[in-house]
Amino acid sequence: MSDYQSAKTVVMDYYREFDRALSDGHGSVSDLNAVLEQYMAPEYSWRGLHPFDELDSIEAVVQNFWSPFTTAFNTIQRREDIFLAGSNDPKIAVKRSLADASVDTPGYNPVDPQSEEVWVCSMGHLLALFDQPWLGIPPTGKMIFFRYAEFHCVQQGLITQSALFFDLLSVMKQAGHYPLPPETGVSFMYPGPKTHDGLMRDPQDVAAGQQTLALINRMVDDLSELNKSGNDDCPPELLAKTWHNDMVWYGPTGIGASLSIERYQQQHQYPFRKNLADKVFNGHVCRIAEGNYGAFFGWPNLSNTPTGGFLGLPGGSVRADMRVVDVYRRQDDKLAENWIFIDFPHYLKMQGLDVLQRLRESTGSR
Repeated sequence: MSDYQSAKTVVMDYYREFDRALSDGHGSVSDLNAVLEQYMAPEYSWRGLHPFDELDSIEAVVQNFWSPFTTAFNTIQRREDIFLAGSNDPKIAVKRSLADASVDTPGYNPVDPQSEEVWVCSMGHLLALFDQPWLGIPPTGKMIFFRYAEFHCVQQGLITQSALFFDLLSVMKQAGHYPLPPETGVSFMYPGPKTHDGLMRDPQDVAAGQQTLALINRMVDDLSELNKSGNDDCPPELLAKTWHNDMVWYGPTGIGASLSIERYQQQHQYPFRKNLADKVFNGHVCRIAEGNYGAFFGWPNLSNTPTGGFLGLPGGSVRADMRVVDVYRRQDDKLAENWIFIDFPHYLKMQGLDVLQRLRESTGSR
């Protein structure tokens, strides 16, 4: 069993210094580079959602993501809701080669069983003022909530790889430029856990984490078998095996949130299952649990073919990938809350719809 506290301390120290650089130095390139060089391994790799994708050096991450971000947003405050760590299970998780982004030849390789990975997950919001254009999205001059989930792999006291997921469609929506038809659920500034105990900075009960991971694994296995069966009329009794009846599903902007198994199926599961064909689960880069919480992400998690209706869009024959994060809270023997991120701009671009390019063309922005 790895020492999760050591890994969590590395990430907590990193966030403290990083957030101080944002506050004191207003996110200057030199300050951010200095912080990352202190906490990241020399062979650092980074995954970020569209249009950033995969970067393979500290300098590239600061130049391509953080410098433009801190130019557009200022007075940034981290509002963290969930913080957990765990060992990646080589029997469950798979990782994708950063050099291979082909849909036809996924390039998956099992995690090296001799090299245990400890991952730390942080989820919440970055609160900021949106004062300069970002990715062609015109600024509002007002407060904005940047919803994020970030994963860090800590090995030998350094962060060797990170993955930053964020809800880009939410930023567009808050700025008045939502690019899709109406949602089946409802999106808003999602709260943290109902129990207010998601920040697990101290050691947690090991058995509780094992129970959480086993529950998540059963739920994933149930859905995988459903994909293989081709049955898109999932009975509510199947979900009730692993979910509370009053579960809350905080879906990404584009789908929205739902309350209860009944409304979740009506507002997300059935539109997802019936309007997407040939659904294949590709595995996860990271799947962890600690205490009553668990999280995973894939690169990509899923591949499917939109046949029409999903997200209110017409169908086609282009197969596309979904990069997804799920963060869970377990209550007793079932899942009670679930926060989800999906890289919809990447998924849509694979099908020929570039929502950022269309926004730039319509507003004349850069």
